Amino acid sequence: MSEFQFQSVNKRLEESFKKNWDRPALSNYQGITLSYRDVARRIEKLQIAFEKCFLHKEDKVAICAKNQVNWGVSFLAALTYGAVPVPILHEFKPGNIHYLINHSEAKVLFVDDVIWEGLNPDEMPGLYAVVQINTFKLLYTRNDRITQTREHMNEYFGKRHPNSFEAQDLNFYKDSPNELAIINYTSGTSGFSKGVMIPYRALCNNILFADKVLPELNNRSNVVSMLPTAHMYGMMFEFLYEMMIGAHVHFLTRVPSPKIILQAFEEVKPHVIIAVPLIIEKVYKSKLQKIVEKGPVKTLLKVPVIDRMIQKKICNELVTAFGGNFIEVIMGGAAFNKDIEKFFWDIDFPYTVGYGMTECAPMIAYSHFNEKKPFSCGRSVLNMELRIDSEDPRTIEGEIQVKGPNTALGYYKNPQATADLFTEDGWLRTGDMGIIDDEGYLYIKGRSKCMILGPSGQNIYPEELEASINAVPYVVDSLVIEDNGGLTALIYPDYHQGELAGMDRAQFEQLIRDLLPSLNKEFPNYAQIKKIEFMPEDFERTPKRSIKRYLYQRNK
Repeated sequence: MSEFQFQSVNKRLEESFKKNWDRPALSNYQGITLSYRDVARRIEKLQIAFEKCFLHKEDKVAICAKNQVNWGVSFLAALTYGAVPVPILHEFKPGNIHYLINHSEAKVLFVDDVIWEGLNPDEMPGLYAVVQINTFKLLYTRNDRITQTREHMNEYFGKRHPNSFEAQDLNFYKDSPNELAIINYTSGTSGFSKGVMIPYRALCNNILFADKVLPELNNRSNVVSMLPTAHMYGMMFEFLYEMMIGAHVHFLTRVPSPKIILQAFEEVKPHVIIAVPLIIEKVYKSKLQKIVEKGPVKTLLKVPVIDRMIQKKICNELVTAFGGNFIEVIMGGAAFNKDIEKFFWDIDFPYTVGYGMTECAPMIAYSHFNEKKPFSCGRSVLNMELRIDSEDPRTIEGEIQVKGPNTALGYYKNPQATADLFTEDGWLRTGDMGIIDDEGYLYIKGRSKCMILGPSGQNIYPEELEASINAVPYVVDSLVIEDNGGLTALIYPDYHQGELAGMDRAQFEQLIRDLLPSLNKEFPNYAQIKKIEFMPEDFERTPKRSIKRYLYQRNK
């Protein structure tokens, strides 16, 4: 492990903006494009507003909107001012958003107007201002000074920059290693959500890691941003790092279906592709699965020599479909389907699978596709150490624990969860199980955390859904599992109560099943329960009475 050399994240952003002043920075796919000059100008106006409205350094600025150019502007304006951005997933329900705004003590909220329609300002008494993100129109404030500032913004900007606003006028806030940079919530629900406190050193080291492993990326590179920027993986490697090197980010402002993704790849021709496995699996199933599993191709793939010719042709066509201009496809966030990974490995497709978590902002392990091993998620990244909590880390799985500059400060306003996050000797507990081979390659063997990855990279915590299901009359306990790309609720009902109510088993189960639409109203669209199945007897449990989740998992 090399010695960590901290660099100010905001000062590096400043240098990038000055160097790339007239180059394209942020685009809405098939929409508006902002140059670095344009982004800097919008940042300057917002920071004048922050200053005049008494927003202090370290105050929290929440952002709840779909991926778009002004998401990037709002985030960078807060960060480079010295405030703390709080990204909130736009798909959360209003009650969840109210909770996160209040818990984070956000003073300003940038929000999509559609989301704002469902919110109640009286439920968020700590907010100074609510700003419509696509226009920067003031939607709500209790303070006349803020209203006046918005009305006279161009006047204030003109007074500060009477001649013109140029690159040399930039002076972003200079950060320090252990200073709080971002609060990133793991979910939206009170009792489950934890606000991960990301320090600047973690952002810096993730940036230095990307510099090292992908030196080919530069200010002529294009990237399609299709993961939620409210999550660390998409935020760091589809947006923030690109701003550091002067690259051009194309926000995919719609649901990333295989058709839309491939269309964007064809037009943008990205230089690196950041994705969750589910997105790549969708592309595989929609474009390739029928070809390789049926008909003459399946037969020819079993013939020596010819099989390599066909594999090479398939690989070339897939590379072309992905834009034909990328270094590699980097996947993370969840396990890659082993059958599909074997296929990608056999055809020599340039992919790799990394490993990380929000609490490491996000990187823990990675290997370039030329160095990767199948079914591994690589070796520990720059300046990070890995260990397995077991008697023999090579053969006996144990908890993966990490140490280094990427690790979070802890959880916001949650000292007990923060204490539980670290071992007595200072290693961060990932909650995941794995082994490490003799060359340092990490293999994930199980997730002791229950998180399920949503269709577009969202985090789904089944315990949240189960808590709502278990509150339904006649439900004893439940388990939410991933099932063929959707969510199924396994329910163990109180059949005895049904008998006392004079219902047979079918009537009783239908009564509970009829409650599904009202239950789903509580959940984000990406976390809808598609199906209910009933357990004839109670779940198998551990000595502590927890359900043995692993016994009920199904293939995707």
